Amino acid sequence: MVVAVLTAACSAQGGGGEAEGDCAIVATYGDRTYTEVANVDFRVGDALGTAELPPCNDTPGADDDTAVHEATAYAVDGLDPRIAIAVRYTPDEVMLLAIQAGGSLPPEVKNLTRR
Repeated sequence: MVVAVLTAACSAQGGGGEAEGDCAIVATYGDRTYTEVANVDFRVGDALGTAELPPCNDTPGADDDTAVHEATAYAVDGLDPRIAIAVRYTPDEVMLLAIQAGGSLPPEVKNLTRR
């Protein structure tokens, strides 16, 4: 099992430090669209399949990236994958994504800790 602790990540361009762009981190999996939920402690479960992350072209001077990127979607311990999944965004970063609009978890989710 992997325990993931997220801090706010605002740019699909990555790179640590302050975000250079304003793209929301979004993924599709199982005909559902998920958005990033920051500042929540969670545990990564089993691999579920492939999630797709759309391109982000909001950084001036960046290469024109129009390709959809694929990443493994993982279950989140204690949550139904129809509510939330985890995605390995980079080799060092696993993100929590949920179907709730605005990057939050549905109110019925009580087993995750907000920081």
